[in-house]
Amino acid sequence: MLKKILILSILLQTAAYANCKIPEPIKAPEGQQAFLSVHAQGEQIYQCTLNQNKYAWEAKAPDALLFDDHGQVVGKHYAGPIWEYKAGSHVVGRVVKKLDVSDKAIAWLLVEVVSHKGKDFFADAKFINRINTQGGLPPTSGCDGNHLGNEKRVAYKADYVFFKGR
Repeated sequence: MLKKILILSILLQTAAYANCKIPEPIKAPEGQQAFLSVHAQGEQIYQCTLNQNKYAWEAKAPDALLFDDHGQVVGKHYAGPIWEYKAGSHVVGRVVKKLDVSDKAIAWLLVEVVSHKGKDFFADAKFINRINTQGGLPPTSGCDGNHLGNEKRVAYKADYVFFKGR
C-alpha cells in the first residue's frame, strides 16, 4: 500500500508539472526545467500612496504560505519578494515579465531569481512562474488624504512553478 501511495504521489507531482500551461510571454528561458510546483494562499499587502498628485493603492508585499500537492505547508512567501522553503533555504526574485490574464486576479509573472540563501532545495532555482492566480487585486476605494500610508490586505491564491537549468 505504501508503495502505491508513493508512486501515486510521484505521478501527481509529475502531472502537476505537465499540466502547467504557461503562456509564451512569461515562459522561463530555453534550457530551464520545472522542478517544483507549490500552491500559495495568503494576502497581497497594499499601501495607500500619493504619486504625481494621485492617491493609489500600491503593492507592498505578499504574505502567503506555500503548500505541496498534499496540502502540507512547505514554506512561505513574503516581502522581497522571497520564497522560503521549510528547511530554511530561500530565494529572492525580480519580476521580469507580467501578463494580465483576468480582470478578477493579479497578473501572472515570470520572476528571475537574483539571490539564494542555503544549499538545499532552492539552491539551483533560476526562475519562478506565478500562474493560476485568484484575487489579490488592489482595493478600489479608501485611498485618499485621510488614509495615506494605511495598509490593506487582500486575499489571493496562486501557483508558483520553480525552474532550474537542465
